[in-house]
Amino acid sequence: MTSPTADVSCRVAWADDAPAIARLQLRTRQHDLGDLLPAEQLATDPAVAEEAWRRVLGRPQDARIRVLVALERNRVVGFAITSPATDPDVDPVSDGELMELTVGPEDRGHGHGSRLLQAAVDTLAADRFERAVCWTVTSDDDVRRFLTEAGWAADGAHRELDLDGTGAVTAKQVRLHTRFT
Repeated sequence: MTSPTADVSCRVAWADDAPAIARLQLRTRQHDLGDLLPAEQLATDPAVAEEAWRRVLGRPQDARIRVLVALERNRVVGFAITSPATDPDVDPVSDGELMELTVGPEDRGHGHGSRLLQAAVDTLAADRFERAVCWTVTSDDDVRRFLTEAGWAADGAHRELDLDGTGAVTAKQVRLHTRFT
Protein backbone atom coordinates (compact mmCIF):
# COMPACT_ATOMS: atom_id res chain seq x y z
CA MET A 1 0.00 0.00 0.00
CA THR A 2 1.32 3.42 -0.92
CA SER A 3 1.04 6.27 1.53
CA PRO A 4 -0.54 9.48 0.23
CA THR A 5 1.69 12.38 -0.63
CA ALA A 6 0.98 16.06 -0.32
CA ASP A 7 -0.11 17.95 -3.42
CA VAL A 8 2.64 20.58 -3.35
CA SER A 9 4.76 22.16 -6.05
CA CYS A 10 6.59 25.24 -7.26
CA ARG A 11 6.26 26.95 -10.62
CA VAL A 12 6.80 30.24 -12.40
CA ALA A 13 4.10 32.72 -11.38
CA TRP A 14 1.42 33.75 -13.86
CA ALA A 15 -0.34 37.12 -14.08
CA ASP A 16 -3.44 35.36 -12.68
CA ASP A 17 -1.45 34.73 -9.47
CA ALA A 18 -1.24 38.49 -8.76
CA PRO A 19 -4.21 38.63 -6.33
CA ALA A 20 -2.95 35.65 -4.30
CA ILE A 21 0.64 36.94 -4.20
CA ALA A 22 -0.53 40.43 -3.16
CA ARG A 23 -2.68 39.06 -0.32
CA LEU A 24 0.13 36.76 0.84
CA GLN A 25 2.69 39.56 0.75
CA LEU A 26 0.50 41.97 2.71
CA ARG A 27 -0.46 39.34 5.31
CA THR A 28 3.14 38.20 5.75
CA ARG A 29 4.53 41.71 6.08
CA GLN A 30 1.96 42.52 8.75
CA HIS A 31 2.97 39.36 10.60
CA ASP A 32 6.75 39.75 10.17
CA LEU A 33 7.08 43.54 10.48
CA GLY A 34 4.21 44.26 12.87
CA ASP A 35 6.63 44.81 15.76
CA LEU A 36 8.80 47.21 13.74
CA LEU A 37 6.37 49.41 11.85
CA PRO A 38 3.17 51.18 12.84
CA ALA A 39 -0.04 49.63 11.47
CA GLU A 40 -0.72 52.56 9.13
CA GLN A 41 2.59 51.94 7.35
CA LEU A 42 1.79 48.27 6.90
CA ALA A 43 -1.71 48.93 5.63
CA THR A 44 -1.71 48.81 1.85
CA ASP A 45 -4.68 48.69 -0.45
CA PRO A 46 -4.81 45.09 -1.76
CA ALA A 47 -6.01 46.39 -5.15
CA VAL A 48 -2.90 48.58 -5.47
CA ALA A 49 -0.62 45.69 -4.51
CA GLU A 50 -2.42 43.39 -6.94
CA GLU A 51 -2.00 45.86 -9.82
CA ALA A 52 1.71 46.22 -9.03
CA TRP A 53 2.10 42.43 -9.12
CA ARG A 54 0.22 42.23 -12.43
CA ARG A 55 2.71 44.70 -13.93
CA VAL A 56 5.71 42.78 -12.55
CA LEU A 57 4.38 39.44 -13.75
CA GLY A 58 3.24 40.76 -17.12
CA ARG A 59 6.27 42.83 -18.07
CA PRO A 60 9.43 42.26 -16.06
CA GLN A 61 12.15 44.89 -16.56
CA ASP A 62 14.67 42.15 -17.33
CA ALA A 63 13.98 38.70 -18.76
CA ARG A 64 15.99 37.23 -15.87
CA ILE A 65 13.62 38.63 -13.23
CA ARG A 66 11.53 35.65 -12.20
CA VAL A 67 8.72 35.21 -9.71
CA LEU A 68 8.11 31.68 -8.50
CA VAL A 69 5.20 30.48 -6.40
CA ALA A 70 4.93 27.61 -3.96
CA LEU A 71 1.58 25.86 -4.13
CA GLU A 72 -0.38 23.57 -1.90
CA ARG A 73 -2.94 22.17 -4.27
CA ASN A 74 -3.96 25.34 -6.13
CA ARG A 75 -3.36 27.74 -3.21
CA VAL A 76 -0.32 30.06 -3.32
CA VAL A 77 1.51 29.58 -0.01
CA GLY A 78 4.78 31.31 -0.84
CA PHE A 79 6.73 33.17 -3.48
CA ALA A 80 10.30 33.97 -4.42
CA ILE A 81 11.82 36.62 -6.66
CA THR A 82 15.10 36.04 -8.49
CA SER A 83 16.98 38.58 -10.59
CA PRO A 84 20.44 39.74 -11.56
CA ALA A 85 22.23 41.03 -8.46
CA THR A 86 21.89 44.76 -7.88
CA ASP A 87 24.61 45.60 -5.36
CA PRO A 88 27.44 47.81 -6.67
CA ASP A 89 30.12 45.30 -5.59
CA VAL A 90 28.73 42.33 -7.53
CA ASP A 91 28.67 41.38 -11.20
CA PRO A 92 25.07 41.32 -12.56
CA VAL A 93 26.20 38.96 -15.33
CA SER A 94 27.54 36.21 -13.06
CA ASP A 95 25.78 37.08 -9.77
CA GLY A 96 22.06 36.56 -9.26
CA GLU A 97 19.97 37.68 -6.32
CA LEU A 98 17.27 36.03 -4.29
CA MET A 99 15.36 39.27 -3.79
CA GLU A 100 12.59 37.77 -1.70
CA LEU A 101 11.61 34.41 -0.27
CA THR A 102 8.25 34.52 1.47
CA VAL A 103 6.11 31.76 2.92
CA GLY A 104 2.85 32.59 4.66
CA PRO A 105 3.11 32.42 8.46
CA GLU A 106 0.47 29.68 8.68
CA ASP A 107 2.30 27.55 6.09
CA ARG A 108 5.83 27.67 7.52
CA GLY A 109 7.45 24.46 8.65
CA HIS A 110 5.76 22.29 5.99
CA GLY A 111 8.62 22.20 3.44
CA HIS A 112 7.30 24.97 1.20
CA GLY A 113 10.29 27.22 1.90
CA SER A 114 12.77 24.45 1.10
CA ARG A 115 11.02 23.62 -2.17
CA LEU A 116 10.78 27.29 -3.08
CA LEU A 117 14.44 27.94 -2.24
CA GLN A 118 15.52 24.96 -4.38
CA ALA A 119 13.34 26.16 -7.26
CA ALA A 120 14.86 29.65 -6.95
CA VAL A 121 18.41 28.26 -6.95
CA ASP A 122 17.60 26.05 -9.95
CA THR A 123 16.17 29.08 -11.75
CA LEU A 124 19.22 31.22 -11.01
CA ALA A 125 21.52 28.43 -12.22
CA ALA A 126 19.42 27.99 -15.38
CA ASP A 127 19.82 31.72 -16.00
CA ARG A 128 23.58 31.03 -15.98
CA PHE A 129 24.41 32.82 -12.76
CA GLU A 130 27.43 31.36 -10.98
CA ARG A 131 26.62 32.76 -7.56
CA ALA A 132 23.61 34.18 -5.75
CA VAL A 133 23.25 36.69 -2.94
CA CYS A 134 20.37 37.60 -0.66
CA TRP A 135 19.85 40.06 2.18
CA THR A 136 18.33 39.05 5.50
CA VAL A 137 17.54 40.99 8.65
CA THR A 138 20.22 40.26 11.25
CA SER A 139 17.64 39.76 14.01
CA ASP A 140 15.74 37.09 12.02
CA ASP A 141 17.56 34.04 13.34
CA ASP A 142 15.06 31.61 11.78
CA VAL A 143 15.58 32.85 8.21
CA ARG A 144 19.35 33.09 8.62
CA ARG A 145 19.51 29.57 10.08
CA PHE A 146 17.26 28.24 7.28
CA LEU A 147 19.53 29.71 4.61
CA THR A 148 22.83 28.72 6.24
CA GLU A 149 21.59 25.15 6.70
CA ALA A 150 20.84 25.19 2.95
CA GLY A 151 24.46 26.14 2.20
CA TRP A 152 24.35 29.94 2.16
CA ALA A 153 26.97 31.88 4.13
CA ALA A 154 27.62 35.48 5.12
CA ASP A 155 29.99 37.23 2.73
CA GLY A 156 30.88 40.17 5.00
CA ALA A 157 28.54 42.76 3.46
CA HIS A 158 26.01 44.50 5.67
CA ARG A 159 23.65 47.46 5.44
CA GLU A 160 21.01 49.35 7.34
CA LEU A 161 17.59 49.48 5.69
CA ASP A 162 15.33 52.49 6.23
CA LEU A 163 11.90 50.91 6.80
CA ASP A 164 9.75 54.01 7.17
CA GLY A 165 11.44 56.47 4.81
CA THR A 166 12.40 58.84 7.63
CA GLY A 167 15.34 56.98 9.14
CA ALA A 168 13.47 56.57 12.43
CA VAL A 169 12.85 52.84 11.91
CA THR A 170 15.74 50.82 10.51
CA ALA A 171 16.69 47.19 10.19
CA LYS A 172 20.23 45.89 10.01
CA GLN A 173 20.81 43.33 7.29
CA VAL A 174 23.58 40.91 6.40
CA ARG A 175 24.22 39.57 2.91
CA LEU A 176 24.44 35.84 2.37
CA HIS A 177 25.74 34.08 -0.73
CA THR A 178 26.02 30.67 -2.34
CA ARG A 179 27.91 29.34 -5.39
CA PHE A 180 26.48 27.11 -8.10
CA THR A 181 29.75 26.10 -9.79
